[in-house]
Amino acid sequence: MNDETFTLSIRKLLKTVGVGSQREIEQAVAQAIAARTISGSETFPATVRLHIPGLQLDVNFDGEIRLE
Repeated sequence: MNDETFTLSIRKLLKTVGVGSQREIEQAVAQAIAARTISGSETFPATVRLHIPGLQLDVNFDGEIRLE
């Protein structure tokens, strides 16, 4: 195993997930506010799932998204 390749691939995946997830959440909130289905002061529970079948890894990370 090449540790540098391994570490860089993990970082690339996490960056892609982080940037993409933030963009999707921001768009969903903007659309919900525009549609007046939320007021903009809510807190939403959230779960992120990490699933790597080849490693038999399936773990959830729980948190929350606060708008205020």
